[in-house]
Formats: sequence, structure tokens, C-alpha cells
Amino acid sequence: MFDLILAGGGLANGLIAHRLSERRPDLDVLVVESAAELGGNHTWSFHDGDLSPVEHGWIEPFVAHRWPGYDVRFPRRARGVETGYASVSSERFASVLRERLTERLKLGAPVRALTASSVTLENGEVLRSRAVIDGRGQRRSAHLSLGFQKFLGQEWETAVPHGVTRPVVMDATVPQAGGYRFVYVLPFSPTRLLIEDTYYADDAALDRETLRAEIAAYAKRQGWQLARLTREEDGVLPIALGGDMERLIEEAAGVPTVGLARALFHPTTGYSLPDAVHVADLVSSAPDLSAEALSRLLAQHARNLWSDRAYFRLLNRLLFGAGEPAERYRILEHFYRLPDPLVARFYAARLEFSDKLRIFVGKPPVSVRGALRILAAPSRLRDTA
Repeated sequence: MFDLILAGGGLANGLIAHRLSERRPDLDVLVVESAAELGGNHTWSFHDGDLSPVEHGWIEPFVAHRWPGYDVRFPRRARGVETGYASVSSERFASVLRERLTERLKLGAPVRALTASSVTLENGEVLRSRAVIDGRGQRRSAHLSLGFQKFLGQEWETAVPHGVTRPVVMDATVPQAGGYRFVYVLPFSPTRLLIEDTYYADDAALDRETLRAEIAAYAKRQGWQLARLTREEDGVLPIALGGDMERLIEEAAGVPTVGLARALFHPTTGYSLPDAVHVADLVSSAPDLSAEALSRLLAQHARNLWSDRAYFRLLNRLLFGAGEPAERYRILEHFYRLPDPLVARFYAARLEFSDKLRIFVGKPPVSVRGALRILAAPSRLRDTA
């Protein structure tokens, strides 16, 4: 009988396991993951303002790269944002957790079914615990209305130094097709780059061959001499448009749930690492780790965030529904006229009331008619805060 089983070895559960091992090493915790390695094949990024000083301290071993600022580019605006930016690679993530958790890992163990106190593996083995936290990733739900941020990224070694010194978080000067499109670039060394072709789109389909061709064309326009492909990743991140959090909680049938399945991600950007860090601290400081107590704690945390972030879902509905797909970039272009501290609060999902007003000041980046249509809340986008 374990004190806690974490079903799924992705970002959310991996960070919970790490934080518990630091703060409560006496607990008998087990991480069960279907794959042969933790963390999958991902690059998670975050801004300095997303985390508290304490959170920065304990997440530091996972950080593979840091930069003092980043750039954005749009057809009529280009600027630097002087806010620190950092990335966690899945390779670093897995390495840190393997060293920390050792025998607390059960890899290559697909889950057939689970309850709030047991996990049944595909081989028939039943693992029992005082509580189980389900962190197995995003699942489709009738209670969430989503758009999609889909991408394909390639990590390249270049034949000569590429000249990029800090991240380009959005380069929307590229042709707009299939939704809001931008290229995301992370310089890992003078001759190593991650290049991602990204779309805010209405559907989740990925045309990988087209995206690979687009990356090659972009690199050629930048003058980069791509020499060796070292890694490729792709993904489809949820962008929250609306939904009913109470129904989503009921769907879990009392099983404590974290991560994308509980909408614990930034509604507009899809960034999930800050929420995962916050939840790891929340769970590791909980006085009662029983299934019932954890279910209540995590459900209330999700309710609070869902209510607090209603404004972001409104922005998303404007982004996806108020204009033509090829014009969606104008909303982000308009947003990036704002000062660095406000931009940082936006990414941290901690906007002040005056920030919310200021975002809408100026010439509307979408048609007034389109905006009014979205504000009228069509049934498919209804949002219960």
C-alpha cells in the first residue's frame, strides 16, 4: 500500500513527485508511466514573472537554458521584451527525476484503469494507495470548448554560427495560413537552434510534411545553414474558449486530477509549466493526502483558476472568432504595443483590472461587428465561470 500513486509521468505528476521527495521524503510515492521514459519529447518554457522566488529556487535543476529577454516580430511591429525567459527540456526533466526518484518509478507500465485509490495495469497487476492522482494528460471532454495551438519543431545544428542570441517567441511576419501562424525560435548554443512552426487553428490536424517544408524555407530566408537535425517534436496544445468546470470536475468521478485534463494551463498561450509548479507546491504542502482531501483541494484550485481566467477565455474567443483566420495576428500585434510589466503579468495570468482595460484601448484589431458577435456568446462558446 503506497501513500500516493501518480498515474502518468508527465510534467504535472513529475513535478509533484519531485517536490514531495524534497519536502516529505518519508512518504511512499510511486510514479507509474506507460512509456519507457518520463516526460515524453517536449520543450517547456516559462517567463521569470510566472513563478515566485521560492518556485524559481526548486525548479532550477530542471532548467536547461535561460535568457535575459526575448523578441517578437509582426508585420507592423517588432520589439524586444526585457523579461527573463527559460526552457526545460524533456531530457533534463527525465534525468533529474530518475536521479531523485530511483525506485519510486515504474516505467513501461500502461494503465488499464484507475480509481481514487487503485491503479490497474494492462498486465493485470493492481497497485493500491491511500490516493491516486491522475496526470495522464489531455482528454477530450464535452465540457470544454477548445481551439488548438499546434506545432512541429526541429532542433538543428548549423554549419556556422546562426547569430541568434535570444528567443524569438513569435515571428508572425511569415505568411498567415490556417489560422494565426508564427515561428518560434530558441537558440541553445551558437550553432544549435530549435525552430517551431506554430498555428492557432480551429482543428487539431497536423500536416507534418508541410510544416517541415515551412521550417526549411524559414531557415533559408534567415540565412541559417542547417547541417544536422538532432531532434523533432510536435504537439497540439489546448486553447480554452469556454466550458463548464463543474461538469469537468464531475467527470473525474472523485479521482484527484491535475494537468491538461483539469484545464491547468494558461488559457491563451497554452503554457503549462507554471501551473504544474504551482500545483506541485500545493500538493506537497497539503496536510491531508487522502484521496478525498486531494480531490477537494485540486477541484477547488481548478475552480478558482477557471473563474479568475474568464477574461483570457474572452480574448481567445475574439482571437478565434471575431475575424478572418489570416487576420488573427492583428490581435497579438496590438497586444505587444504594451509595456513589459503588463506583458509579464499577462503571461503569468495575473492581470490587474487596469491591465484588462488597457489591452482593449486603441484602434480595435478586429471588426466591431465580429467582436459584438463573440460577446453575444454563441452557444458553442458558452462559458461558465
